[in-house]
Parts: sequence; C-alpha cells; structure tokens
Amino acid sequence: MNGTQQDTATAPVDLTVLRETAAVLVSRDATAVPFPENADVGVLTEMVRGHLAVLIPELELAAAKLPEESVARYCVLACIGEARGKLSVQASPRYGGALGYARRLARVLNALCDHYEKLGAL
Repeated sequence: MNGTQQDTATAPVDLTVLRETAAVLVSRDATAVPFPENADVGVLTEMVRGHLAVLIPELELAAAKLPEESVARYCVLACIGEARGKLSVQASPRYGGALGYARRLARVLNALCDHYEKLGAL
C-alpha cells in the first residue's frame, strides 16, 4: 500500500462536512431558514446515505473498544441499528415523502456525529 492509500484509509471523519450536509435538511436551531427551494432532495439523500456509510463502520470500531457492559457502547450500537433501519426503507408519501425520508436520515446522521464526538473517535 502506498502512502496516499494509507492516508486515505486512516483519515478521520470530517464531522463539519457531515453536519453541514445534515443542516441543509434539518437544523437544531428553531430560527433556521427553511429547506431551500432549489435543493435537490435526491442528491442530498444520497449524500447523507454516503456519509452514513462512512460513519457507521468507524463508530462500530470505536464501540468495539468499549467494555461490553458500557452504556456508551449500548447507546452507539442502538443508534447504529436505528440508522441501518432507516437506510433499509424507502421514502413513503405517508411519512413526508422524499423530503421526510431525507430529514429522518439527516437526524440520525446528526445523532451518530454526536456519538462519534463523545467516543473521542476523532
């Protein structure tokens, strides 16, 4: 493996990018600007799905280092399970359609980012 491949494989997750993507869909700030009209929900959904695909394995590795009876381990694994559940379903008109689905993914992405920070996986 050359130096470039090794650096890429061990690069830390960029939480700023992940949180910025999620913020386009949802915000913790009640005064935030509503969803931009010109944004492509499909593209944003795929971006969030990609971020989750990168973050979940990183969190699994971090959780594996915790004691089996650890509350933090249980919480992060439960959140990962929630994320996988959301990833396994499709958008439904009953639950807000494509935008509702994207927002649910963005919320679970934010939660996983919080766990990543708390576990010190940076």
